[in-house]
Amino acid sequence: MLEIDGSYGEGGGQILRTSIALSAVTGRPVYIKNIRAKRPNPGLAAQHLEAVRCIALLTDADVSGLKLGSTELTFSPKEIKSGEYHIDIGTAGSITLFLQCLMPVAMRIKDTISINIRGGTDVAWSPTIDHLRYVMLPMIANMGYGAHIDLIRRGYYPRGGGLVTAVIHPSVLSGVVLQRRKIEIMGISHCSRLPEHVAMRQAMSAKEVLAEGGYDAQISTEYGQYESTGSGITLWCPGIGGSSLGEKGKSAEEVGREAARVLLNELRSGASTDVHLADQLIPYMALADGKCSLTTRVLTSHTRTNIRLVERFLDVKFKTEKSDFVCIKK
Repeated sequence: MLEIDGSYGEGGGQILRTSIALSAVTGRPVYIKNIRAKRPNPGLAAQHLEAVRCIALLTDADVSGLKLGSTELTFSPKEIKSGEYHIDIGTAGSITLFLQCLMPVAMRIKDTISINIRGGTDVAWSPTIDHLRYVMLPMIANMGYGAHIDLIRRGYYPRGGGLVTAVIHPSVLSGVVLQRRKIEIMGISHCSRLPEHVAMRQAMSAKEVLAEGGYDAQISTEYGQYESTGSGITLWCPGIGGSSLGEKGKSAEEVGREAARVLLNELRSGASTDVHLADQLIPYMALADGKCSLTTRVLTSHTRTNIRLVERFLDVKFKTEKSDFVCIKK
């Protein structure tokens, strides 16, 4: 049984998510200790419980330590099963972080899997649902990943209530050398239970900042009356994203400007992927047939932790430089 120390590096939930996903994919049992040891509230939170429960259901796994606040967990998977699943993460638990754990596993099934997920679509400390749909998914689709992810309704902190459906097909990934592509900036500015002009002001402010940087952008606006109150904006072009969420005391203009500045900062580096996407692609690069490489603005400690973790599970080696890395099969 492979032992993973959850306090390594960032000491956050990603170590758990990646470990469970790779355990399911490889069939290797894993024991994880010191789960989220460096977070203010260590141990398993509700969204981690649901992620592990779902992967356990998919793989008929034997699990111990699966309870709220647990700092250690043993996971022993069996065969990955297809089917239709309904998951409620609870309040505004991140749907995208849940999918980060699920998606590498689901591509190894023998038949299509369908999942309805309730939780938060646009919440702090996680990718927005639009970053997942328009930045992450097209990139892994180029590697051969087959999936459709549909947004039914948005969910913001603290009430959540968002709903996403994911249909994932069996997939075999090919190696890819990711390079900067033509820059065509798109975006979605959205709000719920707020005046419609909030979304419009976010979009206008983002376009102004992007124009100052020399870029045009096509940003649509979306207004809804969902279960939760909130707003946000996500901007993207191939491989690169920038987002910002509304919060009390933060003007709509600042939300838009913040997202645009994030995107511009990534674009100025000339890299093929933003720092968050680079981190998310690591398991897929390791599972692909053939050499994979990319460039990113900077290799974060988060990314380096993920690389070392993947190397524990799979027979691969990542060669890293200041702002790029290559995944080579041993």
